[in-house]
Amino acid sequence: MIPGVLLPAVPFAAALVGFLLPLKARRPAAVLGVGGAAAALLIAVITAASEKSDRSRQWLEIGDLTVTFGVRVDQPAALVAIAVGAVALAVQVYSITYLADDERYPPYVAQVSLFTAAMLLVVVAGDLIMLLVGWEVMGICSYLLIGHDRHLREAPAAAVKAFIVTRVGDVGFLLGIAVLGIGAGSFRIADVLAHDYGATTLTVAGLLLLAGVAGKSAQFPLHTWLPDAMAGPTPISALIHAATMVAAGIYVVTRLFPLFTGAALAVLGVMAAVTLLLGALAATAQDDIKRVLAWSTVSQIGYMAGALAVGSTSAALFHLLTHAAFKALLFLAAGCVIHAVGSTLMSRMGGLRREMPVTFWSFAIGLGALAGLPPLAGFWSKEGVIYVAHHPGGPAPEWVGWLVWLAALAGVAITAAYAVRLLKGTFFGETRTHGHEAPPLMRWPVAILAIPSALLGLAIFWPSFRAALGLEAAHIDAWVVLPLALLAAGAVVGWRGLPTVPAFARAFYLDEVQHLLVVRPTRFLARAVRLGDEAGVDGAVEGTGRSTLRLARGLATAHRAGLPRAATAVLAAAVLLAALGVIL
Repeated sequence: MIPGVLLPAVPFAAALVGFLLPLKARRPAAVLGVGGAAAALLIAVITAASEKSDRSRQWLEIGDLTVTFGVRVDQPAALVAIAVGAVALAVQVYSITYLADDERYPPYVAQVSLFTAAMLLVVVAGDLIMLLVGWEVMGICSYLLIGHDRHLREAPAAAVKAFIVTRVGDVGFLLGIAVLGIGAGSFRIADVLAHDYGATTLTVAGLLLLAGVAGKSAQFPLHTWLPDAMAGPTPISALIHAATMVAAGIYVVTRLFPLFTGAALAVLGVMAAVTLLLGALAATAQDDIKRVLAWSTVSQIGYMAGALAVGSTSAALFHLLTHAAFKALLFLAAGCVIHAVGSTLMSRMGGLRREMPVTFWSFAIGLGALAGLPPLAGFWSKEGVIYVAHHPGGPAPEWVGWLVWLAALAGVAITAAYAVRLLKGTFFGETRTHGHEAPPLMRWPVAILAIPSALLGLAIFWPSFRAALGLEAAHIDAWVVLPLALLAAGAVVGWRGLPTVPAFARAFYLDEVQHLLVVRPTRFLARAVRLGDEAGVDGAVEGTGRSTLRLARGLATAHRAGLPRAATAVLAAAVLLAALGVIL
């Protein structure tokens, strides 16, 4: 059996070599990136066919704490690794043409490989410290890749925002890992899961971990970085939204799910419901097609978090896998459109279905899967989330199930509305800008991703797949009529035209609220600290120096006094001393 450690090791090795390539070595960089991703995908497939593995070796021992180096690979981990490898391979192939004129292509390829390796490390890590390493490396890679285009004015700010916002959540994530590891005396995941913690300890640790999940997976209130991250290259948007970064938080919760108490899951359920509706409503009012897809990711991750809140890790993972397929398809197809027309705005598009038939049909399949149109992949996984929300089985209070169920149903209608609006605005109506089909290395990854976007949901009828995820058989009952009716209603409203609501377009002004409550006070505090440092600390030091210099100059002046004056001063002092002696 190929050890699971090779999953992150192969793209990591490709990244190390890639960083050593000169900037003009485009062909070796392309071969390295595609080869590393293809090898990782192959290893993931072989791992999925192998037995469960949980191997570790002691790495560090700090007092009574033990840090191990090892992997924990089961069937869900192998399936997620396949999704990561497949999307990474599609992105690497697609980027060869999409970044054909990029002068920094080799470091870009290396960073994508490192990003892939970090996510795969999170997937197979058998120790919380190893998981944390992959978690943080993903944050660094996202910063580098979002800010890759140095000619784009908004890219640096978007990269910094993504880095800072996710770091805020990561503080809680780090503390949560510390609580669990110190309590168990080991950071090995098997030991942590087997340890008998107190209820309060588990609740505190779960809430701290959810802070990191909210940051990485762009959940309310730490979701604001994700739409701005669209400043990065479109293939990177596909990678972040489909298979890495935002999926990492959901996956970690499934990995550590037995540790989450009812109170922590209740918080997760509220967070999921708010995020699901917030993202969907914001998507209805965007003109930039990448921002529509970005807000849809925020909403769809809310579905996954909602499934976890009601106790179903299998439904969350199933939707994670189908979402990886159709969201990668949608972003890469959007990149084809942007490449053809030179704009990301729907208001400058329209009527492209005749000029870009492959992209149109692929985009239509992706949007149908996103909306939950049967029998496409998203229908089966989203229906699974709605079903488990209606029949909750986890430790969370019963009201959490009702909250997630109602939010999920509302999300079906809203998602259908903005999906149809996006399809109509881009490919139907008046032709504002003429386009053309993308080159083969961009077109074929899109066409291939359309296959799992259409068919992956049918894997629920495959017993081996259900057993791997722990899924039950597909649930089709009378309640399925309700989401289908909502989908149809939303599609009709979206085709007729959605009114532009300013609050939706500005995502309920949460960016402005964060700027008012967090950014401005932080800047004010920074200016106050700087002023105190310059006027207080530096002022005292520099003032002492200036006073010493003035005193020294005065003494030097007195020392250099002319001889007559000096003699007169000495004589006067002698007379004064003599007079004092007589008087006293």
